[in-house]
Amino acid sequence: MKENEKGAGEAGGIYNRIAVLRAERGVSRQELADAVGVNYQTIGFLERGDYGPSLKLAFQIAEYFALPLEAVFATKPFTPLSEQVYGKGGGQ
Repeated sequence: MKENEKGAGEAGGIYNRIAVLRAERGVSRQELADAVGVNYQTIGFLERGDYGPSLKLAFQIAEYFALPLEAVFATKPFTPLSEQVYGKGGGQ
């Protein structure tokens, strides 16, 4: 199970790519938290799937990353990028 999928059932079945997006863009939990008006621990809870975001918070996070909501949050686990790009064979 991937890091961002842990506990997703406990958070109402919401999966997210927050940790991946933060890493790609070099954004700390504190920076994201300050931008959306929450405690940095809330970002950690979201990333681990321990907490499901409110609709408002989900939109704020998607807006922060300038992505559509469904690019950041989903009700089903995200397909790994390598699988999306190269298929199940890992580029074979």
